[in-house]
Formats: sequence, C-alpha cells, structure tokens
Amino acid sequence: MLSYDELTSPERELWDAFPEGRCVDLRTGVPQDDLVVEGRQWGPGRTVRAAVIVALLQGANTAQPGAVACLRLAGARISGHLHLAGAQIAHALWLEDCWFEEGVDLSGASTQSIAIVGSRVPGVEAGLIRIEGRLDLRRSRLESGMASPFHRRVTAFSLINAHVSGAVNLNGAEVIAPEEWAMSAGGLVAEGGLYCQDGFVAHGELRLMGAQLPGGLHMRGALLESPGPRGVALALDNAVASTLNFSDGFIANGTVRLRGARISDNLTFEGAVLNGPPEGHSPSLVALLMQAVDFDFTLARPPSGPVDLRGAQVSYLHDSDHSWPDVVELDGFVYGSIKVDEAGARREAVGRRDSVARRVAWIRRGRGYSPQPYEQLASWYRQGGHDDDARRVLLAKQRHRRQTLDPAARVWGHLLDVTVGYGYRPWLAGVWLLVLTLLGTLSFGTHSPTPVKRGEGAPFQPLVYTLDLLIPIGGLGQRTAWYWSNDSLQLLAYLLIAFGWVLTTAVIAGVTRALQKS
Repeated sequence: MLSYDELTSPERELWDAFPEGRCVDLRTGVPQDDLVVEGRQWGPGRTVRAAVIVALLQGANTAQPGAVACLRLAGARISGHLHLAGAQIAHALWLEDCWFEEGVDLSGASTQSIAIVGSRVPGVEAGLIRIEGRLDLRRSRLESGMASPFHRRVTAFSLINAHVSGAVNLNGAEVIAPEEWAMSAGGLVAEGGLYCQDGFVAHGELRLMGAQLPGGLHMRGALLESPGPRGVALALDNAVASTLNFSDGFIANGTVRLRGARISDNLTFEGAVLNGPPEGHSPSLVALLMQAVDFDFTLARPPSGPVDLRGAQVSYLHDSDHSWPDVVELDGFVYGSIKVDEAGARREAVGRRDSVARRVAWIRRGRGYSPQPYEQLASWYRQGGHDDDARRVLLAKQRHRRQTLDPAARVWGHLLDVTVGYGYRPWLAGVWLLVLTLLGTLSFGTHSPTPVKRGEGAPFQPLVYTLDLLIPIGGLGQRTAWYWSNDSLQLLAYLLIAFGWVLTTAVIAGVTRALQKS
C-alpha cells in the first residue's frame, strides 16, 4: 500500500489532482525538451511510478463530492510496469506525451475510456478487455516487447477478443513489430469502428480475423509493411464490417487478406497501392469468398502480385486501367454491375468491341481455364441489352476451352470456329455456302458433264448442281443425273459433298451448343 509520504513531488501532484479530474502537465513548454523520443532522459521531476497510477485507478484516493475522478497526466516518464490485468476500473485514463519504461497490461480489465496519446509504449496487452467508451492511441508509438498471455508471439498491440463500445483510434500511430505481429486483434468487437488513418504506420502483420466492426475499418493513407519476404500485411479473414476504407494513398507492402470477409456497404481501394510481398508470385490481394455491396478497385497503379477473387460476391464493381495485375483469379467471382472510371467509360463508349476485348483479356489473366468468369461476364452484357457482346464473350470462352482439349478435339473445335463461330456466328455458314456455291457454279459452268443415262433427267444447270452437292439432305435431281469425265471437276464435286456434310454438321452442333448454354 502506497503512503502519501513516499510519493515524489510529481506523484503527489497527480494524487491530489485525481479526485477532481484535473490534468497534471509536466511538460516544460520547450519543444526540444518535450520530445517523447527523448523521454528516457527525463529526470525525477518528470517521473511517475506506474504503481501510483494503478493505485489511483483502483480507488486509493476517493473522489471529492461533486467532482468526477479522472487520471489525466501529460509529459511524464512512467517507470515500472503498468499492470492492470483483470482490474475493475471505474475512472477514465488520459495519458498524453508520456514515455513508458515498460509495457501496459490491460488484459481482461473492465474500464471506462482509455487514452494514451502521443506516447511511446513498449507494447500494450489488452486482450479480453471490456471498455465502456473509446480506446484512443492517436500518435503513439507502440513497440513489440510484451509477451502476450494469449499467444506465444511477441506483439506490439493485442486486442484479442476485446470489446470496445466506442471507437478504437490509432490515427497517426506507429505500431512496430518487424518480425512479429504488430497488432493481434482476432475476435475484436469495436462498435464505433477502428481508425488507422492520418499517417498510421505498421511494421509487422495486422491480424483482425473474425473482427466485428459495425463502425468500419478506416485506413485511408495508411502504410503497412509486412514482415519477411512472404508476409501478410493485413489479415481480415471472416471479419464483419460496415465499410473497409483503403483509399487515398493507402500502401500495403505485403498481402492484404480478406478471405470470407463480409462488408455490408463499401469496400474501397481508390488511389491505393498494393505492392504485395517482395516475391512477385505472392498475392497482393486475397479475397476468396468475400462479400461486399460496393467494391471500388480503382488503384493508383496495378498490383505487383496476383489478385485472388475466387468465390467473391459484390453488387457493384468499380475498376480502371490500373486495377489488375498480370494474374487475376476470377473463378466463381459474381458481380451485379461493372462501373469503369471516366477515362475507361469514354473508351467503351467509342468502341464496344474494344471493351469486350479488354474484358476477355481480364478473364484470360487467370491461371488455367474456367467457364464461370466468361458466363458471368456474358450475363452482365446480356442484362445491359448487349447481346452481341455476350456472344463475343461466349465465343472467347469456347476458344479458351479449346486449348485444354486433346488434338483431335482441337481440330474439330477449329472447324466449328471457322464455320459457324461455335454457333454464336451462324452467319458464317451463309458466307461459306455463298463462296462454295460461286466456286462450284463457275467451275462447272465452263464444262459439259456426261449424263448417267442419255435422254433422261433434267438439263444440266451449274447452280442447281452445285447446291445439290452442298445440301446433304434430300436432292435436287442433278447430282445423280450427271458425272464428270474431267478428274479435277469430279474431285471438286466430291469435295463439295464433303464440305456440305461438314458445314451442316457444324451448324447443327454449334447452334445446339449455343442454345444449351443460353
């Protein structure tokens, strides 16, 4: 138990100010002397023991009648370990521009609002904490150094299974754990949202798996540096949030992982940079089975690594020329509408065929063949009334699929493509029929054939004879009535018969396939 006589001058000042909630400011007013990074040099006149703070928060000095007790301290060097694990704290805590010798342990505590602003702290452990208010760590520097009781790794900031009724504010903060987890907050519930903006920097992985953020996650302009060559910068697997804001200069030098995340409103990467891990084959964004209403992926430049959207579902997709890397996994990706940026919209208005080509090229960036991305894109074009574009996409799907077939099937595929465009260009059959009809009519019209039976049958007519050869079903009475003594013309007749069968088979097969897929 602390005795008032044992307290130092700054500790007595804090002790006396606590019942009335007055702030004790130990700063000198000289900017050079008040730099928190130099806090180690602050002497006894600016030093407060952590045990004094713990005692006051545990009710060592009762509040004055008519006043609200609150611990407010600025510009202090806090010596010793601020240990409040499991504590029931009935008073708010405000520490500003302080330098901590050791970390802060709030694990399992129940407390009012906590603010540690503009301070240097070697680790904050707050797993299982319950805060009726907000947690404010603006402009603070949190460094790894505390071993968490909830996991073996050393972390700079732990909020595992914490519940904060207000917001968690890390704006302008720096969280440093270069080889470990900078922040471990699996299962965090922050009803007011999590704010990591305005110069926020993380050296190490941010882990928020299963977090519930009704107020959203706001990381506008943040910088995330992942540990190691294959590191994850941000893990939001199975998180639930109203909005995820990674815009206006957000930079992730590591993988951003959103597997199974559910965003009820907006997910934006507008103006962001996704560098991914140093090794280019590691993904820049993994969003398997992610769900969002509005997905804005208009990046400042293309990601350095692959983007994985397999199984994701969004209502509105916004993209631009800078959105997609060389590898994009789209199998199972479902979207209701695609909206391009202004420059892209102008280009698409000028040439729809170019637009389809760009979208097909987008799908072809995936590893291997998958029919779903083509069908999804064709469905989007069809819903917009662009049936011709939908057919172009489905034709591109068949051409991509052809590359996966055995040689014999590829030959047949080429034949279907050339003759009827896999059924999506049936007019090609008419072109072939016209060309072959002209060829046969002109060739056969220059010679006289030999009748099979003299004096019987209709007179020879080159046009009707050619059509009779090309049409395999039925007959016009010319093919069976005449033959050629000229070997070249007889060979041409056989070829036209063969072409007729091939053309008819291709038309039936192609149209049947197109109808089935439709």
